Order: sequence, then C-alpha cells, then structure tokens
Amino acid sequence: MSTKARYGLIAFTGVLVLALLACGLPATATPGSDATTVAMQVQLTMQAIQNATLAAQVAQGGQPTQGGQLLPTYTPFPTYTQPAPTYTQPVPTEIIPTPTQNIADRIKSAKILVYEDLFLSDLGPWVKDALDSMGLNYKYDADAMGNFMGDLNSSTPWDLIIVAAERRDSVQGEFWDVIAPKVIQDKTALIVEMWYLSDTANGRIKSLTTPCGIEFQGVRRDVDSIYILDSQNPIFSTPNSGFSLIHYNAVWFDKGGDYIRLTSGSKATLLAGGHVDQKAISGLMASCFDGRVIFQTFSNHDYNRSAILMLWQNYITNTLQKHFEALP
Repeated sequence: MSTKARYGLIAFTGVLVLALLACGLPATATPGSDATTVAMQVQLTMQAIQNATLAAQVAQGGQPTQGGQLLPTYTPFPTYTQPAPTYTQPVPTEIIPTPTQNIADRIKSAKILVYEDLFLSDLGPWVKDALDSMGLNYKYDADAMGNFMGDLNSSTPWDLIIVAAERRDSVQGEFWDVIAPKVIQDKTALIVEMWYLSDTANGRIKSLTTPCGIEFQGVRRDVDSIYILDSQNPIFSTPNSGFSLIHYNAVWFDKGGDYIRLTSGSKATLLAGGHVDQKAISGLMASCFDGRVIFQTFSNHDYNRSAILMLWQNYITNTLQKHFEALP
C-alpha cells in the first residue's frame, strides 16, 4: 500500500471515530469528567487506529513501521519438546570359559619311560602288564641300561619315569645324576622299585632321597606282610581299592627289602610298612615331592600278582595326576 493511501485510511478512520465520540457524549456533564472521558476515548481511539494501520500493513505483506522506523519482528521462542525415552536392549557380555585341565586326557597321552629288568624273566614284567592294562603308550627299555640312559638324556620331556629294578642287577650312580634334576626342576613323576637301597643309600641316590625326606633305616631280612599306614591316601583307592599286601609268596630269599624312615622336617609320607603302628619308621613305601614320586623298597613278585597290578595302576595314575597338576 502507498504512503498516500495509508494516510487517507488513517484520516478517514479518525473522522469516523470522532463522529462516533460526538454522538456518544452525554447531553449534560461536568467539565472535569467530560475532559477525562474524552481523553481516555481519544487514547483508545488512537490505539485502535494504530492497530488497524499495522494490520493493514501486514495484510499487504509489508513490514510494520512506527514513526518511519521499521518495527522489530517478533520471533517466537523455540518450544522444547521432551524426547520420548528410548530403551536399548543391553548386549550381554560374552563370558569366555577358561579351559580346564583335563587330567584324564593328559594321562592317556603322557610320555612314559620304563626300565624293567624282568622283561625276559620267567617271573614276567608286571609293570609292563599294568601299563598295558591301562592302555597307555610308553617307551619300554626293558633291562637295557644303555638305552635307558640314552632316553634319559634325550630331548623328550618325560612325564613319568619308572625304574623297576627287581632282578639282582641295579640302577645306580650316574642314573640318579640324570633323574634327580628332572624330578626336582622339571617336576617329572617318578616311581622306583628297588630292594637294594642298602647298597647305594650313601651314593648318588641321595640327590633324590634327601630332598624327598627319606633315608635308609635297615635291611628287612625276610618277606612278610606289609601294612597300610595311610589308608586315606589315593594310592590305595584310585582307581583301584580293596586290595592288600598282607598275603605274600616269597620268590626272593636273600632279603625282604629295605626299611626306610622319615628324616627330620620331612614332608614325605610313609604309605606302608612293616609295623602297623609305626608311621615314621620301618617304611616300605613312601610318597614325596607332593605325591609325584613313589619309592617302593620291596620286590613286586613276593606278593599277589593281582594286588601288585592294582597297586601299580594306582601308582601310575596318581603320580601322573600330581605331575600334571604341578605344570602350568
């Protein structure tokens, strides 16, 4: 709308309002009240004129003005809408199970080295029979001491070494020099059957017997009953139980073995012996190095074969178990 048209509209509106005011005035009025009333009506009229003018400008798409100046436009404040809460399904943390050491499987695949000097004897290799009955694999050197020493010095990390020296030959001297570090440092399991400790007790075998916590006590002259001293030990229950060494049938008549005893501060255990009420002396079977090592100082063949087979199966099972438990 042009400026001329706007002024015309304002003038016309003003005349119209004044005419209406004139018609609306009362016929008689006091001077003070008339002036006040007229002033208020004029003010309201001017406000109405201004509002009408602004409305006309907006209707024509123009920017409202006042006194020739553009009036600021009103920008409404943004309204804040509370977002709807969202729920995210928590993803469960995957728990990776720690693999447990399957001892039974490790025993089945154990590396076992065996010296048994009765392989060609009419008495029969009972240690070999025990191993075969368990379905285990092993390196069997029989009575070949040279082969046995070669295997001891090989790079094979043996899990169990068996020395079953029952015939009146003997493994001694340099053999213990090689075996002892494997037992002490590498935690190799060891089972020893030897009736002749009296002949070598003060020799190199002390590198094993001393840290084991046992020592030679005396010669056992005759074969006799053997009594269990630690009935709770798994050597007498796992995997076999219900056998005893009370009954015997002497094969060797020169001696019944050697008695051993615990040394001062020993951590070894006498498992069986010649007297049921003596737990620290007169032993014939001992366990040491946390159950990884067994010393037997009597001859297998002086006792019932079935009992000996069950005993050796227990020897093998328990020493290997302790060996694998000791490994990282």
